[in-house]
Amino acid sequence: MSQVPMPPAAQPSPAAPSPAAAPPLRLATRASALALAQSRAVGEELAARTGRVLEVVEVTTQGDVDPGSLTTIGGAGVFVAAVREAVAAGRADLAVHSLKDLPTAPDPRLRLAAIPVREDPSDALVARGVGTLAALPTGARVGTGSPRRRAQLAAARPDLQVVDLRGNVDTRIAHVDGDPSRGIHADLDAVVLAAAGLHRLGRTDRISGLLTHAEMLPAPGQGALAVEVRAGLAEEDPTAGPALLEALTGLDDPATRACVTAERALLAALEAGCSAPVGALAQLAPDGLTLRLQAVLATAHGLLRETADGPADQPEALGRGLATRLLAAEAAGAAGGSHDDATTSTTSTSTTSTSTRTTDPGRDGRPGLPTTGGSPTP
Repeated sequence: MSQVPMPPAAQPSPAAPSPAAAPPLRLATRASALALAQSRAVGEELAARTGRVLEVVEVTTQGDVDPGSLTTIGGAGVFVAAVREAVAAGRADLAVHSLKDLPTAPDPRLRLAAIPVREDPSDALVARGVGTLAALPTGARVGTGSPRRRAQLAAARPDLQVVDLRGNVDTRIAHVDGDPSRGIHADLDAVVLAAAGLHRLGRTDRISGLLTHAEMLPAPGQGALAVEVRAGLAEEDPTAGPALLEALTGLDDPATRACVTAERALLAALEAGCSAPVGALAQLAPDGLTLRLQAVLATAHGLLRETADGPADQPEALGRGLATRLLAAEAAGAAGGSHDDATTSTTSTSTTSTSTRTTDPGRDGRPGLPTTGGSPTP
């Protein structure tokens, strides 16, 4: 079993143009506070490595202007399509996305050039006076715009009133704390947000507590960033292009890439077979040789959980294999199978898998709302 491949050793590259002669490094991003914060952090690092001046190109996406719920405005891609188009059309040199917002289907015009070290992928509880999900009062009102979070909240605490909520981080927190200056009342007991987004915005102090992965598996790719460039960048710009690609190689983290590749392979396979909310988290073993992939699929028949281990250098196979087991288990449930409330396990030479099903569907009889893809940042 081989280790996760490391980036190739740095090779001599063409001399980078001087800062005075080099064109600006045009970075496309959404205009939200979080998107700007994480994009500038990456962009400034690349600017320092390449000697180019950073120019931020702000892009408005469908998800930024359409107030509808994610299930009605299209789900995956609504927060990144316009940003990707800016790069593909040559209005920007690269783009930084929250990886969980990126569709799993590749765009042949673009190349995923770097996935930097991942932030904490966990979901965080922002609440009044309590620090855990279990400590929320009976019937507490909890806000989230994510079908994935809604499904897992309903399974963990069927008594909760889960309220659909969108908006930027400050707006969502204001529904817990109140903000008279903006006319927002404290009408929720808690909201669930990505811990990574709160860290990147300097709002770590507002995290009441992290949800355990048993309570809430994150969206595939949550906490990770994706840096995309045009597929033919080196050929289009033989002077500055290779230097930018070399700088991006230096930002790429092999362990993070392996983990999110497994998660996104699972998501891609599930998108081909169902439209239910999905949570997934892959973690690298201390020896660097094995990945453990946990997944949850919210279905009309219950919340189905599976875990599998596999070689770290075969993350796509691990993700696809676990997706196959989830789809098979869901098909059995839909056909009236008798494995509800049971735990089964299978073993092969390359992977080990366990599965469980939670049959409490929540307050409204469903564990979640149908959707595809991830949920918006954070």
